[in-house]
Amino acid sequence: MADARHVLVVEDDADVRSLIVDLLERAGYRVSHAGDGRTGLRFFHERRPDLVVLDISMPELDGFQTLERIRDLSDAPVLMLTAHNAELERVRGLKAGADDYLGKPFGRQELVARVETLLRRARDPRHDADSRYSDDFLEIDFTRRSVTVSGEQVSLTPLEFRLLGALVRHPDQVLSSDQLLEQAWGDATGRSPDQVKLYVSYLRRKLSDGAPQPAPIETVRGFGYRYRRPSLIPNS
Repeated sequence: MADARHVLVVEDDADVRSLIVDLLERAGYRVSHAGDGRTGLRFFHERRPDLVVLDISMPELDGFQTLERIRDLSDAPVLMLTAHNAELERVRGLKAGADDYLGKPFGRQELVARVETLLRRARDPRHDADSRYSDDFLEIDFTRRSVTVSGEQVSLTPLEFRLLGALVRHPDQVLSSDQLLEQAWGDATGRSPDQVKLYVSYLRRKLSDGAPQPAPIETVRGFGYRYRRPSLIPNS
């Protein structure tokens, strides 16, 4: 039985919204709901939910615009819903800071399971066990969710931040795609290693932009990925 954490549902279809609210309340969650992005943002400001279930296709302020404003305020988990299960739309949502993505029509148990996974990951004490990390390449403050490379702040989405955290907490150790999916996404079920490959490329690009050396994230072909501490990287 889930505890009484607070979920905000932002969905313009009244029938779908009612279904989601009913499913989450039956699972033991406290639920607020809104029929459009503007009302959803107002509720987000006022009620500070633990998680947001956010539809993409809404009039006036769509899900991407709503997500952008949420990310200006918080890194609360966001599960995006869409009737269009196109890869480009999924990538756009994840790059904008969504934590997970679920296409319509969705399975009732799957929706509740995704919410449970995101909330469990958000409160996992392992993510706060070590509040800081630093080496010759970067500095991370896990409490403030900040990353600095060569004295410059690097802006990462919550998912990119979790992926980087998983890598640096196991320096010089090869982590498989499944391990990274478990640690950064919270669950490897139904996900592709291509998602890890895509986000590793995003991380490399963001961390290397303006840095004196490339980001020390290695691909170990056939096995996974490794963060090599700069002091252990041989000079080429």
